[in-house]
Amino acid sequence: MAPTGTSPARPLNGIVVADLSRVLAGPYATMLLADMGAEVIKVESPGGDDTRSWIPPVREDGVSTYYAAINRNKKSIVLDFKNDDDLTVAHALTGRADVVVENFKPGGLRRFGLDYDTVKERNEAIVYCSISGFGSAEGASLPGYDLIVQAMSGLMSLTGDPDGPAYRAGISVFDVMAGLHSTIGILAALAHRSATGEGQHIETSLLASAMSGLVNQTSAYVAGGVTPHRMGNAHPSLFPYEPLPTADNDLIITAGNDAQFRKLVGVLGVPELADDPRFAKNEDRTERREELRPLLVERLRTESATHWFDKLNEVGVPNGPINTIAQGVQYAEKLGLEPVVQVGPPGATVPGVRNPITFSGFAPRYDLAPPTLGQDSDEVRAWLSAATTTAPPTTGQGQR
Repeated sequence: MAPTGTSPARPLNGIVVADLSRVLAGPYATMLLADMGAEVIKVESPGGDDTRSWIPPVREDGVSTYYAAINRNKKSIVLDFKNDDDLTVAHALTGRADVVVENFKPGGLRRFGLDYDTVKERNEAIVYCSISGFGSAEGASLPGYDLIVQAMSGLMSLTGDPDGPAYRAGISVFDVMAGLHSTIGILAALAHRSATGEGQHIETSLLASAMSGLVNQTSAYVAGGVTPHRMGNAHPSLFPYEPLPTADNDLIITAGNDAQFRKLVGVLGVPELADDPRFAKNEDRTERREELRPLLVERLRTESATHWFDKLNEVGVPNGPINTIAQGVQYAEKLGLEPVVQVGPPGATVPGVRNPITFSGFAPRYDLAPPTLGQDSDEVRAWLSAATTTAPPTTGQGQR
């Protein structure tokens, strides 16, 4: 099986990843690895990854946009672990891989001989990443759904109007965080293996990612004994740092320090507020936000959001309109961030979202469109059944 990466400079060229994960956290992590050159073999059950059927919306070709968002640059093989022949293939794949990523319930792969300890017997230097909802100890039996973690971590207690119901975030934020943390862990483990020859078992969980990802809010409790609460769009430690109404639309204004506040009130035509002892320091503005807000809104309502956006940008006060997703993509394009890429071979590409990292030494790859279910089964099986002297898809440590 020929390597799909074309640039010898990509740092993960030669790394084979057996992706036993599904839905979001695991597939997101393995896609990021694939973008950096890894050969990712996506192992799916006969029914396929759940996200294949998470529709609407769909692309013009009927493919779920959810599935498409996190599965480019991969090859797909269908394996039923309850089938002896298929399980033999799974054992061979994990025996030749450099990395295994899985998000089954903790311990769920042990009966198939695909858990870390058993895989390590076949592949001593394996880097094996397990992603769960609540860890492998007392939380092992709990289902790892992002919405549940948003609720149980405390995030939903922070999201929404102070007197209204709790809300989830607009994306599966902790699935994404866990995917990112998993990617970081895998890269660190690969670096460790390069230095020592030793593989290892990495464990991440949505709840652990939530505890870390809630940053100042968890720190407020852990370090300050304060239990944060819902404040709508307000910030507990800064003001102004929220949407404020203008003559037409709301505008996010984030004057995060005293110098920015002075610039803000100068543009608004009320420079005296910067020297008012009630508002001179950030802690004063935060404590007296209900006094300051109407003074700012009175001025903001005299002009449009676009007017203030331009004027505040001229002096370096962070601000921005509340865009739709379409407007957000269009604005990123306007700034030259090139958020949309074409994924797949020439003449058969599909649109995707660009890898967010820009490297000076290499470009992320976009060689393969998200695979159809099992489209590479024959190719992967042929590689695995070949003699051990046959080159693998790439030439990583997985060929031992």
